[in-house]
Amino acid sequence: QRQMCIRDRSYDMSVICNYIFERRIKMKYTIDNFARLIDHTNLHADASNMDMKKLCNEAKKYHFKMVAINQVQAKFCSEQLKGTDIDTGAAIAFPLGQQTIASKIFDTEDAIKNGANEIDYVINITELKNKNYAYIKDEMKQMVALCHKYHVPCKVIFENCYLTKDEIKKLAEIAKEVKPDFIKTSTGFGPSGAKVEDVKLMKSIVGEDVKVKAAGGIRNSDDFLAMIRAGADRIGCSAGVKIIEALKQRMQDDNVTTIEINR
Repeated sequence: QRQMCIRDRSYDMSVICNYIFERRIKMKYTIDNFARLIDHTNLHADASNMDMKKLCNEAKKYHFKMVAINQVQAKFCSEQLKGTDIDTGAAIAFPLGQQTIASKIFDTEDAIKNGANEIDYVINITELKNKNYAYIKDEMKQMVALCHKYHVPCKVIFENCYLTKDEIKKLAEIAKEVKPDFIKTSTGFGPSGAKVEDVKLMKSIVGEDVKVKAAGGIRNSDDFLAMIRAGADRIGCSAGVKIIEALKQRMQDDNVTTIEINR
């Protein structure tokens, strides 16, 4: 592997070497470790308070990292989760991203003041398609600065289903410079969701400077594990309960308490 990094001049050496030597390590995960990778999600327009309460109760039962909800439900969910270590994650400009920077800033601050302590926002895809990279960078810098002012993690949603590989790479390069806490594959509301190859591409660009969240279409334990192997540090899904129960059964069948993953 080291020889490949040195001799293969067709690749960016810093990216390839970083990925091989820093990322390809063996890690052991307990059930709780897996649960703490999950953003338990309900972003449906017709979600009621009863649905939100169910989401929060499941998050508490399984010890998920966060509940992913629409901005307007931040106050209700943060109250449900008070006294726990489970975060309330508000989606901003969701799912289209077609709001001005000023609008996204206002909504983000409103969400935080109403109890959100993680933010996932959608980029302005129109401006990316226009190759207006200065706008994308400015938007990201303002969003990250605001979130970090309140000590709140900021996740940048790319919505890869609408992007070329070059556009994904360009966004990741901007993120590597700006340093949000996460870059995220998808909203889950586009034509397709997270793909292993996209997670690998995103991680190969940002390295250890930024984490990757995979979201959209992750409905079973095999997909879940594949995303972690590819480099994802957080998984957004509505199938978290099903996934954790399947992993529990797998570990019980194998008579083990951990699962080892090569990352």
